[in-house]
Order: sequence, then structure tokens, then C-alpha cells
Amino acid sequence: MSRLAVLFLGLLIDRLVGDPDWLWCRFSHPVVLFGAMIGLADRQLNDPVEGSTVRKRRGIVALAAMVAVVVAAGWLLSDLFGLMGWVGALIEGLLVSVFLAQKSLFDHVGAVADGLRQGGLAGGRKAVSLIVGRDPETLDRPGICRAAIESLAENFSDGVMAPALWYLIGGLPGLLAYKLVNTADSMIGHLNARYRDFGWAAARLDDVMNWPAARLSAALFALAAWWTGGRAAARIAIGVALRDAELHRSPNAGWPEAAVAGALGLALGGPRTYGELVVKAPCLNGGGSPNATVDTVENAVQLGGKAADLLAVTVFLALLVSVFLF
Repeated sequence: MSRLAVLFLGLLIDRLVGDPDWLWCRFSHPVVLFGAMIGLADRQLNDPVEGSTVRKRRGIVALAAMVAVVVAAGWLLSDLFGLMGWVGALIEGLLVSVFLAQKSLFDHVGAVADGLRQGGLAGGRKAVSLIVGRDPETLDRPGICRAAIESLAENFSDGVMAPALWYLIGGLPGLLAYKLVNTADSMIGHLNARYRDFGWAAARLDDVMNWPAARLSAALFALAAWWTGGRAAARIAIGVALRDAELHRSPNAGWPEAAVAGALGLALGGPRTYGELVVKAPCLNGGGSPNATVDTVENAVQLGGKAADLLAVTVFLALLVSVFLF
């Protein structure tokens, strides 16, 4: 079975089933295992007594070693599944679905809307604290809604588009390598004193690996806006992405966030607080409304669902073309 067929199966399983709690209560999610490996490298090699050059070199070596381990594991699994015929392809599709995050992303963002409706400001803050790193106590209702929508946009790129793309590029080795790097970036790719040097390689490689997915995600959000709001909505979404994406401090996150901001008529981004750190960031689509509501969050979830549908349809059409042409 081709990678396109396996990816389509993985997208379908993830969209319908997601990450069932009953499974991951009994077994460790592979990303948890990646996190344990990264944490071990951090504890053993990231010595604050060492100088900047040494810590950066150790971070590069540690990341290279971990990527080599998961790539080797991916090759071994690919060979094993290849020997099992269609049964192996089904198992590979299940494994691919584990590294995608459509249903869980939409469920978590939708839970923010539910939290605001059922529990008011406290309920919304509790729900949004599960998906963003900023201090929820500094957020009012519109701020909670904007944070949830920004999380949906960025995590669609990181958690859906990028894994799918790297699976197509490199099969299981490519998918596992991407997830390892992305997990490392979330754990050690920070600009604080502890990780500025040791996590430098993880942060830079994550930027490189997410570069195409971020821009493809913006395009999908624009197409989804066309689906839900017509040609004008799509034109605004892609126009805002092209104009404002570079305003974001991340070289990638600004693309999907700006496209969603344009599609929904929102102003996203702006200053935010992480503990005691206040980040003064510019707005994306500054001419849009800052007054996001529960309904806006639900519209964003619908937009994300349409983008996920378009991704699956694109993969399926590519599969059909490959069947008839090759």
C-alpha cells in the first residue's frame, strides 16, 4: 500500500477516533517516550557550569543522536510492516494516526467555548490553560477566545499538516524524526538562560522542518474560508497571511495565525504574558476586531475542520491520480 493510502487511512482514523483516553491510560504515548529521552539528555548534558559553546555543541550532538535513534526505529518498523502485506499497512496507518492531532485539537479548542459557556471566566481560563502557555489569569473573555483560536491555527500546522507532510516525504522515519524534533523544541527550544544554547539546534531545526507546513496550512485555511465564506473570505485570509505573517516572532506560526485572523475578521497576536515575562508582539490583521466570542471560537473550530477535510481530500485525490497513472 502506498504512503498516500496509509496517510489517508491515518487521517481518517485520527479524525474519527483521535487519542482515546482508555488507550493512553494503559500505555505510554510515543511522544511521552520522546519526552523522556529528551529529558534524560537535558539532565545529563545540559550543565549550566559549562560555557555557551560547549552547551550548544552538546545540544547539537544530543539532537543528532536522538534523531538517528528514531529514524532507525522508523526504518525497522517500515521493513517489518512491509513484510506483513496489507495487515502491515493497516498497522502503519494506525501508527501514523497516533502522531496526528486533528480530533484532539478540535476537541480541546471546543472545550474552551464549552468552559466559557458553562463555567464563565473561570471555566474558560481552566480550559485554555490546557492548550496555551500564557498566564490564563491575565486573560479576559475575548483574550481567552483569541488564545484558543491562535492555538488552533498554530497547532494545526505543527500537529496535523507537518506530520502528514513529513510522512509523505520520508515515511515512518521522516514522521518520527519530525515528531522528535518538534517535541524537543517544545521542551528545550526556549530563549531562557538554561536552554538558549543547549536547545538552539532543536529550535532551529524545528523552524526548518515546519517551514513548508506553515505556509501550506495558511493556504488550506484560505481554501476553507472560501468553502465557508466565499471567495472574498479566501482572498482576505491569504492577503492577511502574505502581509502580516512576518510580523510574528516565529518564522512559521504567523502564517496559519494570520490566515485564520483574516478568515474570521479578527485581530490576533499582540502582547501576552507568560508567568513574569511580558511579550510585546504586534497584532496580526490589526484592522480586525479584538472582540472574539464563544461563537468565534466555534467558527474557528469549523474552519479548522474544513481545512482538515481539504487535506484528506487532497491526499485522496493524489492517491487516485497515482493509481491511474502509475
